[in-house]
Amino acid sequence: MVCRPGQALGQAETLKNRVQKIVLLTLAVGMLGAFAMAQWTRDPGGRGGRGGFGGGRDGRGGVPDWENDTELPHDKFTFARVQYSGYGRGFGGWRVDYPDADLNFSYRVEQLTAIKADPDGAVVEFTGDTLKEHPFVYITDPRSIALGDDEVKGFRDYLLNGGFFMADDFWSEPEWDAFYREMKRVLPDVEPIDLPVEHPLFNHVFPLNEKPQVPSEDWYVDRFATAQQALDAGVTWETKRYETLPPLPHYYAYFDKKGRMMGVACHNTDVGDGWEEEGATPWYFEHFSEPKSYPMGINILIYAMTH
Repeated sequence: MVCRPGQALGQAETLKNRVQKIVLLTLAVGMLGAFAMAQWTRDPGGRGGRGGFGGGRDGRGGVPDWENDTELPHDKFTFARVQYSGYGRGFGGWRVDYPDADLNFSYRVEQLTAIKADPDGAVVEFTGDTLKEHPFVYITDPRSIALGDDEVKGFRDYLLNGGFFMADDFWSEPEWDAFYREMKRVLPDVEPIDLPVEHPLFNHVFPLNEKPQVPSEDWYVDRFATAQQALDAGVTWETKRYETLPPLPHYYAYFDKKGRMMGVACHNTDVGDGWEEEGATPWYFEHFSEPKSYPMGINILIYAMTH
């Protein structure tokens, strides 16, 4: 079922009303130092090795657990990852950083904000009935997307009826071109806008003075002896074929005719790696997860829920 224009997506209206009244437990990026680095990281099977959240508590890789509110079971944020048609690493590009990024981000939302977050998350499809229950969805490795016609229609209906997407983890001009072409099938009349750092998206909750560029935790290998050397040299991008160096991060926004932001594509950056790999090393947590990935992710989420 497709929602009528103006009709809330599932429980989206209830959740948005709650977020409108949000009171953050942390008030500035500097206060993020109050939370400890996690001792969990990717599962032993490798990136995206677990087959899913499984609706249970097994295989959480050490991520803390909590219970949903029994009095208001639907008044919560559920991290929803899109399983799309396409190609890519492992079992498909949609699985990159899965489920570690999803679990860690859900935990930090629960810990750092007044939003109640589901501990398990969900995987949805553009053609599925559950898509409309989630006002915010996450798309990873978007250069891999090759949607069927039914997925194109489902994605378009979702966005035009109040949904929001965050696309993340793709680098270089060719990868952007691939995603751009696919989005033209979904929203043929919409041209993405490269947001300036002054846009409220970058300071809605946590003030950021630059567009975050987040690489994988081992991005420096084969180029520098240590991560610190790479950072000192100003190299925070992953190895790709770029037309221009340095490759700057871009946050491309998609707006509807009324000016509502329907989604943001995070290009030349991998915000989700800072969630997935927050337990890789204390150094990576201190330089990327804490000051960049979590502030940017929470900014995007809460901006989407309040606009």
